[in-house]
Amino acid sequence: MSDNTPILELKNVDKSFGPIDVLHDISLKVRAGEVLCLLGDNGAGKSTLIKTLAGVHKPTRGTILMDGEPVEFSGPRDAQEKGISTVHQFGGTFPLMSIGRSFFVGVEPTRGWGPFKVYDRKTANEIAVKAVQDFGITRIDDGDRLVGGLSGGERQSLAIARAVHFGARVLILDEPTAALGVKQAAHVLRIVNEAKRRGLAVIFITHQVMHAMAVGDHFAVLIRGAIAADFRRGEKTREEITDLMAGGETMADLEAQIETYMQSHEGQPPPPAQ
Repeated sequence: MSDNTPILELKNVDKSFGPIDVLHDISLKVRAGEVLCLLGDNGAGKSTLIKTLAGVHKPTRGTILMDGEPVEFSGPRDAQEKGISTVHQFGGTFPLMSIGRSFFVGVEPTRGWGPFKVYDRKTANEIAVKAVQDFGITRIDDGDRLVGGLSGGERQSLAIARAVHFGARVLILDEPTAALGVKQAAHVLRIVNEAKRRGLAVIFITHQVMHAMAVGDHFAVLIRGAIAADFRRGEKTREEITDLMAGGETMADLEAQIETYMQSHEGQPPPPAQ
């Protein structure tokens, strides 16, 4: 495998549910130390694509490759074991658990021996706090603190730190800044940049163009289950990307129709639909 080989690549992937085609001929690739921003409005097919990447759905047609080799995921756990970790919008954390317990849920460290093993709270708390602080979230200093007391950005940070700690090579972030304020969104974007610096391949799913432009290296716009545009950083302006997401030519045609109507009606806009 060469250094330029994508960690994760999709080639001509389709996904259908019975007679309904949801994804059409999707081809994407993401390399180590790169952020791929997948942009699209509601209903564009982002959720189905995430689930296909994460092993929830199998492609109807097409190929998924890791390190240049075709792979088939038997399920989400298989995808996770191969290094693909998904962090959903609300972080996938447990509000009534402590930070240390939530960090290690399902793989708790223990002390003792044989049937006398017990959960090692001290070790779990120390590792969890250090992992989060390594990402620059220094406010978290107590592993016994309940996750429910964290801000949205801190929960996202905890989930991302957990994924990295357990060996993620591809980090899929599903709308991580959608429900956050400006300050918390900035925290998450800094963590995305830190994950990129550490050599992870990051797939950043969002409909917020400004957030994508702040961290992205490679961009793809998804409309009605198909790639409408695929471009690198600096190749398109924010306005061009927004126009693509809004429908591009459809919006331009509508604007032209309105302008033509106004020219023929002494500057009056079209009447509202009855």
